[in-house]
Amino acid sequence: MPNIIIRPATIDDIPAIHALVYELAVYENEPQAHTATIEEYRRDFEAGIFEAQVAIDTENTEGGQIVGMIFYYMAYSTWRGRMLYLEDFVVTEKYRQFGVGQRLFDTFLEVARQKDCFLTKWQVLDWNTPAVNFYQKNKAIIEKEWWNGKIFLKEI
Repeated sequence: MPNIIIRPATIDDIPAIHALVYELAVYENEPQAHTATIEEYRRDFEAGIFEAQVAIDTENTEGGQIVGMIFYYMAYSTWRGRMLYLEDFVVTEKYRQFGVGQRLFDTFLEVARQKDCFLTKWQVLDWNTPAVNFYQKNKAIIEKEWWNGKIFLKEI
């Protein structure tokens, strides 16, 4: 069993966070869609656009290795008020059976409580059964009647 600590991300963690998001894009069969650069991540992290928490295996490599993360930002529900939006949640495959994901998710919920949020929100792909099961185990409501809309404002 690895020795895992969860802590707020720092600017030095950005390359590892970027790599984990790419790992998620590969898992979701869309690696070509991961176009944001490490430099953009750094710029936006420093600007406070998003926050993250990282899971570190303290026994793996000098100083520890980041093996998971939650990536989130404040949003606002006009019906309910403050909302923390979970943009990405990744645990590298080798660490998925050690409770790392649960610890990260619990941290996300605690951050939302500390920020006095009324709710949290995220998306999950309908075919990602392990993720859907995880969220349902955590008493999440999985909405199926809302459709996502988006418009790309920049070409890739």
